[in-house]
Amino acid sequence: MASLATIFGSGAMTNSIRGIKHMEVIFIIGSNTKESHPVIANQMIKAHSKGAKIIIADPRKVPLVRFADQHLRLKPGTDVALINAMAHVIVKEGLHNSEFMEDRTQGFEAWKSSLDEFTPEFAEKLTGVPAADIAQAARAYAGSSKAGIFYTMGITQHTHGVDNVSCLANLALLTGNIGREYTGINPLRGQNNVQGACDVGGLPNVYPGYQKVGDPNMRRKFETAWDCVLSEKPGLTATEMMEKASGGRIKSMYILGENPVLSDPNMKHTIDALKNLDFLVVQDIFMTETAALADVVLPATSFAEKFGTFTNTERRVQLVRRALTPPGHAKPDLTIIQEMSGRMGLPMDYASAEDVFNEIASVWPAIEGINYKRLEKKGLQWPCPTRDHPGTEYLFKDGFPVGKAAFTAVEFKPPAEITDDEYPFILTTGRNLFQYHTGSMTRRVPEIEAVAGKAYIEIHEMDAKKLGLKDGDTVNVASRRGNIDIRAMITDRVNPGVVFVPMHYAEAAANMLTNNALDPVCKTPELKVCAVRIVT
Repeated sequence: MASLATIFGSGAMTNSIRGIKHMEVIFIIGSNTKESHPVIANQMIKAHSKGAKIIIADPRKVPLVRFADQHLRLKPGTDVALINAMAHVIVKEGLHNSEFMEDRTQGFEAWKSSLDEFTPEFAEKLTGVPAADIAQAARAYAGSSKAGIFYTMGITQHTHGVDNVSCLANLALLTGNIGREYTGINPLRGQNNVQGACDVGGLPNVYPGYQKVGDPNMRRKFETAWDCVLSEKPGLTATEMMEKASGGRIKSMYILGENPVLSDPNMKHTIDALKNLDFLVVQDIFMTETAALADVVLPATSFAEKFGTFTNTERRVQLVRRALTPPGHAKPDLTIIQEMSGRMGLPMDYASAEDVFNEIASVWPAIEGINYKRLEKKGLQWPCPTRDHPGTEYLFKDGFPVGKAAFTAVEFKPPAEITDDEYPFILTTGRNLFQYHTGSMTRRVPEIEAVAGKAYIEIHEMDAKKLGLKDGDTVNVASRRGNIDIRAMITDRVNPGVVFVPMHYAEAAANMLTNNALDPVCKTPELKVCAVRIVT
């Protein structure tokens, strides 16, 4: 039996941005959408102006809460309890979509028993969200046939991130809010082309198009296409690579367009791992904190200085055209990779990025109907299997690719690290509106720095009073892995006992504090929960 989370492994939205404004219920969990995805947030606000209900589950009072009908202010790391309790209410009150479940799902009866303990009252004790509010949210979501779920790394960056996503998939299956317009499970991607990178095989366990390395049929297919012998073993995730480098099992790394010194958890561990390498190559557009550790830095071109395609969060493939001449000796990533490969004994005879795209389309049926000529007119959403296909606005219209989807029983597990007397605060991390990711681009813009150039920690006014803090005071924040000095921002955006640090600032790096414990399935680190202390 395959769960919906397993069936849909690409991480892209099942539905379309265009459809958001037509939804009746928008359930946002673990996403600061207004600051991290403002274009999509604007579509949600349009839906709200037309009468849609917005339900936000988030530990912080994020800006979109201003438009929300409900804010479920849960304790970080308790998403499973909240979502299971919503499912409990839907089942108990008979609000589930029996017809959809009969046609498209399996395993309901066995799964239903796993919800017995997750009453709203039980969930309230774990999450801090009033039982009545949980029940209200469940009724609203189940009461609409145009309800969509939206989430980001606030759901996935946990040691139980896969469990969180499985729970959301259960909700969609339970109510039938999947496989139709204005519904769906919609993860919002964190960077502009991370979807495209995954689509073309930038993951350790799949070939282009999410075709599994461990599947002998897929392996033979790509061996034929590439005229080579391929390993049956999946590679390592980025977080696993750092662990292997730390232990001396990986001797060299080639890092392209990433800044793991700031973006990976437990910053000291990351730096030590990179310094332990025999040889480090970094390919980037600026001298990042990671590039500063490299033996060789290869200057690459930015998005505005090259040709190619980007694929956005709704699976839309779009053509990128060069608008600027690259500076100095900077070269497109593809050119650098081809020159490296040739020097290592594997010639790559691609005349352009278009040649690469055409090859990928020849081995991935979902984009076989897409080519550069079509993309010159407009972007297309995969699946797009033929040249006359218009692209697919929403997935699973005709059912799931492996038949009926299975419900997945999920137990509640606490975060890998909980608070105690020595480290009494829960730290959660994220982004703000003005800065982007590790700041390698935005922190070079004086106008942005003038508005958002200083690191800060959000502390609730009750906690600030106990600590004797005033707004703007400098505090030392320490976890079991490191410590930083940072400016205090006294606010009600966080609950008492919870603090928040944005990830963008190298001089007060949030990831100096975070925990590199991993989800056992997908190996994503627990960036969203760890225990800290604050010293004035």
